[in-house]
Amino acid sequence: MQLGLIGLGKMGFNMRARLHAAGHEVVGYDRNPEVSDTPSIADLVRELRGPRVVWLMIPHGDPTRRAIEELSDELDTGDLVIEGGNSRFTDDQTNAALLAEKGIKYVDVGVSGGVWGAENGYGLMAGGDSEDIERAMPIFDALRPDGEREKGFAHAGPVGAGHYAKMVHNGIEYGLMQAYAEGFELLAASDVVTDVPATIKAWTEGTVVRSWLLDLLVRALEEDPELEELQGYVSDSGEGRWTIEESINNAVPTPAITSALFARFASRQEDSPAMKAVAALRNQFGGHSVRSSDD
Repeated sequence: MQLGLIGLGKMGFNMRARLHAAGHEVVGYDRNPEVSDTPSIADLVRELRGPRVVWLMIPHGDPTRRAIEELSDELDTGDLVIEGGNSRFTDDQTNAALLAEKGIKYVDVGVSGGVWGAENGYGLMAGGDSEDIERAMPIFDALRPDGEREKGFAHAGPVGAGHYAKMVHNGIEYGLMQAYAEGFELLAASDVVTDVPATIKAWTEGTVVRSWLLDLLVRALEEDPELEELQGYVSDSGEGRWTIEESINNAVPTPAITSALFARFASRQEDSPAMKAVAALRNQFGGHSVRSSDD
């Protein structure tokens, strides 16, 4: 099958390699000419045979919106656009409506697998009409992990469902990572456990907390046993915030995901104004000791 792929960054580049290995023809475009097959999106469209399938793998927000607008001018009736970035699910209806004016089909896909996807395959959550999903199944089958389709792919629902499912997936990821991180810190602070990396590695087989994320923590500790080479600064790309907003909209309590996001906010404060206020209050009402900013 022939596919146009826009965005050849960390994930898109590896996705192209996996698709090539499965025998698909991929025409890729990226702003970086060193990895791009064509000089522009317009040239990419011209190289594809109709009816075309074009997959977007670029940052969400304005970059995706601009690319959708350009594709709406370049593609023809019956072509299909697959949005595989981490767009907010509410953007999908807008994208689909814009393309529908030209008779262009739209599918949104949440993609999980990170930089390891080329080797292990990607978890895929798709949203769109059944006939459009079926049309793209050769691509999905090439990208998902080997084995039963249901364990690596889901047609989650109509347009928007794929990105909604990926949003919740990433919210869960926040909570899992935070739990592992807190466990690591507690082990490291203890005088009882003397080999933290070995202890965490022992959890990777036969325990109820084993997971790929835990395997990755073990890998990080093997490279840097006390994580001394890293700063404890953690950014967020938006999905955690959107998950919490949806939990509020649907009155669904998500305390683990919410606290994990707030922990990321705390990681960015060198000296928290809120904790300064707490220290000041403890000193005022109880005479508890405080540390001067000069200490």
